[in-house]
Amino acid sequence: MQTVRLSDTLEISRIVHGHWRLAAWNLSDRQLSDLIRQATELGVNTFDHADIYGDYRCEKLFGDALALDPGLRGRIRLVTKCGIKLLSENWPDRKLKHYDYSFDHIVASVEKSLVNFRTGHIDLLLLHRPAPFFNPAEVARAFDHLKKQGKVLNFGVSNFNPAQFAMLNSYTSEKLVTSQVEISPLCLEHFDNGNINFFLEKRISPMAWSPLAQGRILEPGDERGRRVLRALQEVADEMDAGRIDSVIWSWLLSHPAGIIPVVGSGRIGRLKVAADALTLKMSTEQWYRIYTASTGTDVP
Repeated sequence: MQTVRLSDTLEISRIVHGHWRLAAWNLSDRQLSDLIRQATELGVNTFDHADIYGDYRCEKLFGDALALDPGLRGRIRLVTKCGIKLLSENWPDRKLKHYDYSFDHIVASVEKSLVNFRTGHIDLLLLHRPAPFFNPAEVARAFDHLKKQGKVLNFGVSNFNPAQFAMLNSYTSEKLVTSQVEISPLCLEHFDNGNINFFLEKRISPMAWSPLAQGRILEPGDERGRRVLRALQEVADEMDAGRIDSVIWSWLLSHPAGIIPVVGSGRIGRLKVAADALTLKMSTEQWYRIYTASTGTDVP
């Protein structure tokens, strides 16, 4: 498995296992512990979470599974996010979903994540979404506090655009190490808004969430989706890839920006397909056939 060095203290697998839907996988603690171990045997050592996933349940489910095999923690890298406050039975006093990047909330969220994961540190903390009410100096103070206490080793963002990333980075002594954004053959937003060029300029390897567009690529519901699926099938046949999702992973992995796909499946076989795609070779023309199938027009 290829790895990506994000900082002096953090090297992660090129494929990340996403746990947004962990609660829906209906795995026992033992089954989840086995899945984590099987992932590490594939070379996938990085696991993506957020405090709100599963209505605040997924981190604890993961921590309970880790507790069955304490040796696993030393072999994995934990990523989690904070900043969104959901309406939830867990928080009955909330009247409105909103964002909170105050010092107190960031620190409290990390403390809760540490309890949930049953660990002493988070390898990478991401701010979940940009916010219209945002004090970067207070965020930087929270980062410094957590770093000095050894509770968070690295920091990044999710869903930020280049200006938002650069703005926060100008305040923090701990420089942001990655940005997690939505990228798939059906989501080209970050090729258009400057983010991909920004990642290349700053030598930032981005993480890609929802790389299969939540299944819409494989089960399209409109003409654009069907056009992309046809292009993927043609390229799969040419590459002798066997599976369309293998081609999607290759499309992401072959890009010079060093995109790191987040694979959100509870099936080890699907994680293996993504890992195996690292060996596929996609031509530049094949990459553009998928891209232009999505845009619906040739490049200028």
